[in-house]
Amino acid sequence: MERYVEDYQKRRLTERVDILTAINILKSQGYDHDELIAEITKVFYVDLDAFKEIVRVDRRPDERAA
Repeated sequence: MERYVEDYQKRRLTERVDILTAINILKSQGYDHDELIAEITKVFYVDLDAFKEIVRVDRRPDERAA
């Protein structure tokens, strides 16, 4: 997602399924966990509480493996 969208053009991501879809697309493009929020907010307005919850749940299996 190497593009910048003007603020007035940004779509809102408030549904968990939409946020998860965007996260999965970014991960499939090679973005690591720490880059997700920076990249996703270039294109969307994101419900940060929902984003944090999804990322926290998504990271739990990684933390157990470490």
